[in-house]
Amino acid sequence: MLLRLAALVLLCLGVAPSAPRLASRVAPPAPPAPPAPLRDALARAKRRLASGDSSLRPAYDRLVREAAAALVAGPFSVMDKQRTPPSGDKHDYVSMGPYWWPDSTKPGGLPYVRRDGERNPEIRRDYDASRWGALSSAVGTLALAYYFSDDEKYAERAARLLRVWFLDPGTRMNPNLRYGQRIPGIAEGRGAGIIETRSLVGLVDAIGMLERSPAWTDTAAGGMRSWMSAYLQWLRTSEIGKEERSARNNHGTWYDAQVAALALFTGDTALARATLEASKTKRIGSQVMPDGRQPFELVRTRSLAYSAMNLEGLCRLAELGRQVGVDLWSYQSPDGGSIRNALDYVAPYAAAATRWPGQEITPIEPDWAVLLLARARLTYGEPRYGALLREIPGDVVLSHRARLLYPDSDTTPE
Repeated sequence: MLLRLAALVLLCLGVAPSAPRLASRVAPPAPPAPPAPLRDALARAKRRLASGDSSLRPAYDRLVREAAAALVAGPFSVMDKQRTPPSGDKHDYVSMGPYWWPDSTKPGGLPYVRRDGERNPEIRRDYDASRWGALSSAVGTLALAYYFSDDEKYAERAARLLRVWFLDPGTRMNPNLRYGQRIPGIAEGRGAGIIETRSLVGLVDAIGMLERSPAWTDTAAGGMRSWMSAYLQWLRTSEIGKEERSARNNHGTWYDAQVAALALFTGDTALARATLEASKTKRIGSQVMPDGRQPFELVRTRSLAYSAMNLEGLCRLAELGRQVGVDLWSYQSPDGGSIRNALDYVAPYAAAATRWPGQEITPIEPDWAVLLLARARLTYGEPRYGALLREIPGDVVLSHRARLLYPDSDTTPE
């Protein structure tokens, strides 16, 4: 699950990039200093691990195991595919819409037809989405392992994976998603494909963790800023990007999260602030009802999973908002919709014994609520979120990465 593997927003946690190592390196303007309570979360977890705090050990041990696997994963590249995009350039990313299937009543199955919530295994056959997911997950894991262990082997591997995917001329991805989530017989690319790069929000934060490592050179850092800047420009100006920006559901939320995160990463604070300010009404106000329901997600066949996915996007926007003085955590629309209401609506269903009233045609992962509740407990200082966490099987919570990203305060017993 990508939400589980993505690193949290470093800039919101105060893990800022180190100072330039060479005079020739021109860094983007630094974002505003991050406020509490998230500023010291990672540092607190690292300090507690160093002091021998056993309560965080299961999560750290799992991180180390996953980092060991990431050390031998990849490298990944869009050039690994055999298919050629319509552009004729294999450096272009190509994927297929997950819920589209051959029409058995038509010759060759074309055009494909939609079956919401039912993933066609064809999406894993020589498309780039699975490689992108593996790349972003591995880098996030390696960067976090590097932060906690200070072991350069993790940073070296993460830097290698990033260079191959984004920077090396022979293997780099072009900074566009023109052919994302194609539908055979209908379209070679759609705005909906941009949801697949939502892990960029965490990936740029993982890069922040690597800044102090000699393995992450000034050349690589500058190259990544250039790539992210080009992709941000494409998101904002292409017809496909504009299509996604107008989406009213989780696609629009994660579009805004990508724009805001990349704007901060490349030093465009004004764009980040404008995007986040607009998200008050454009995302929260239009998507969350006063009772916390998210109607655009409830119509889906996996309504709980999509409600949680959109809520995670709103939370990411709120974390980014802290950087530019936009308070989304406490924002309430004129009709009464808010992030907290959305959280409170889905939170009781974290307990397996509480049945979700909507449609959910496939089983949801048992840890789906852990990150949401751990973050909410720290953000709102509300004990009942911790109580809800205790209703989830203990082994699921104790080994979850959220324990490292959003630990309790030092004075609060686990």
